[in-house]
Amino acid sequence: MPENDHLHRRGLMFILSSPSGAGKTTISHRLLTADDEIELSVSATTRPKREGEVDGVDYHFVSESQFDRMVDEDDFYEWAHVFGHRYGTPKGYIRKGLKEGRDFLFDIDWQGTQQLKQKDDQDVVTVFILPPSLPELRRRLESRATDSADVIDGRMNRARDEISHWAEYDYVVVNDDVDECFVKVREILHAERMRRTRQTGLIPFVRQLME
Repeated sequence: MPENDHLHRRGLMFILSSPSGAGKTTISHRLLTADDEIELSVSATTRPKREGEVDGVDYHFVSESQFDRMVDEDDFYEWAHVFGHRYGTPKGYIRKGLKEGRDFLFDIDWQGTQQLKQKDDQDVVTVFILPPSLPELRRRLESRATDSADVIDGRMNRARDEISHWAEYDYVVVNDDVDECFVKVREILHAERMRRTRQTGLIPFVRQLME
């Protein structure tokens, strides 16, 4: 790794959560572009594929029966119902990557975050992004011009519920300026990578120093 390429570290699962419209997707895209040590965790979903989406890149698109089978086989770190469809995080690829020192970015809600922490708390870092105000959140949703008024009302109701879980996260960042928010999120990621407990190469390195 760039900071100290002779010391191995265990990877981490970096979770970003926020109400719809608070900037989570924008921050996620910027982080993936700016940092080649982290990759997006690709979820499985029963949602139909939208125009331009690629199976295995945007999502693993599966049928309801396939999703049921994966649940029965305990194949998910977490899964949840979101706006009428199911989304889940497959385990195998991520567990292998963590051992190899790779980091994974998760764009999931508070329910998925709780499930993930219950199954693998030591590898999870959670960040909640808050909007500067609810009126500003509504303005951002309306400016997209992609949703009806009823859909926006539903997203605002859901936002209030999501915001109520802010204290369950390791870090909370207010996104009143997207550039400043991005800098703060990236600083959190860098600091968490340097935690002593993740620096698995430190034990043999220090032993060598002490000889």
